Amino acid sequence: MTTSVNDPPEEQFVSDYLLYLLAAASDGASKQFYVEVSARGLRVPEWRVLACLYDRDGEMITRLARLSLIEQSRLTRIIMQMEQRGLVQRQSDPEDGRRVRVYLSEEGRATTNELVPLGRIHEEGLLAQLPKAKAKALKPMLRELLNIIESASDVPQN
Repeated sequence: MTTSVNDPPEEQFVSDYLLYLLAAASDGASKQFYVEVSARGLRVPEWRVLACLYDRDGEMITRLARLSLIEQSRLTRIIMQMEQRGLVQRQSDPEDGRRVRVYLSEEGRATTNELVPLGRIHEEGLLAQLPKAKAKALKPMLRELLNIIESASDVPQN
């Protein structure tokens, strides 16, 4: 059975597929905000790192990779480049010298302090386009879904 663009959405796979909808919504919303990011000379992965460090300055690279949604070996290269540009600093963990922690530099903190409020304004604008009840429910539902996914990934697989 073939479907056409005119078929009802429930008959089409991609346009009603949760993973597509999540990715498309993220991609579209992100493109709008990344104009602000690129205007400050940052690439998207660099912004993700700065945003994560804004919340958790001094994070270890392994955790930072998970939070920023960047593969760890790629993140290590990105952090090295960011350190060369003066956005972050790497330091040995005082409790275990084999571990490396990443901190915002003064320039990184200033950039982040400028972008985070703009990110919040952008988010408010996006959510304002939805009815209030739906806007209020969206993030808690997504957090719940993420918690379920994370819990399922913690279960050992056979």
